Amino acid sequence: MNNDYLQRISIKEWAEADRPREKLLLKGRSVLSDAELIAILIGSGNKELSAVELSKLILEKAANNLNELGKLSVAELTKFKGIGEAKAISIVAALELGRRRKETEAIKKEKIITSRNAYDFFKPILMDIPYEEFWILLLNRGNVVIKPERISHGGVSGTVADIKIIFLKAIECLATSIVLCHNHPSNDPKPSEQDITLTKKLKEAGKIINIPIIDHIIFAEQGYYSFADEGMM
Repeated sequence: MNNDYLQRISIKEWAEADRPREKLLLKGRSVLSDAELIAILIGSGNKELSAVELSKLILEKAANNLNELGKLSVAELTKFKGIGEAKAISIVAALELGRRRKETEAIKKEKIITSRNAYDFFKPILMDIPYEEFWILLLNRGNVVIKPERISHGGVSGTVADIKIIFLKAIECLATSIVLCHNHPSNDPKPSEQDITLTKKLKEAGKIINIPIIDHIIFAEQGYYSFADEGMM
């Protein structure tokens, strides 16, 4: 069936094999486009557009990038005709589940040898977050990940990292070293003076209690800054 024709009629009038839900059941989820998957979430479009067409408009707003779509708020999504609060919440919730799934997949026993290892570990956790979060990666004696811990989250321009909480988490897990990581929503990985000062304080505290800070990664979507690589550890 011609795609242009499909777009002029409602989903209920489509051939069964062309409807997103039925298509998923018959052919599997992997064959559906991003727009078709979102159409399943929202269930219906508006008087002018089918659910799939409306989903395509929403994706266009996010540059056809699911990471960018994950940054849209409920308020931004409800600006689209046919997307009420309930539908917007469904989209936000589905994307958050996807992000958490990636985060869960990242929590595995990886060995952190280089700054790139640390950056790649945090990529699925921090990739599409539009505000700052401060994380630590707790390592055992062999530099194998024990677990990551989120210490704080804040606004677009900063977050707080409590030194006491960081080392308490490390002691509780019997960690022998720590990697620090926080993201810059601006996507500029250059450290601020606050970043440098905090890193120095944590480095000195780590020496005192014999749990060294081996790196501080400033995360950006297109790259990162490593204090260790820059000789600042």
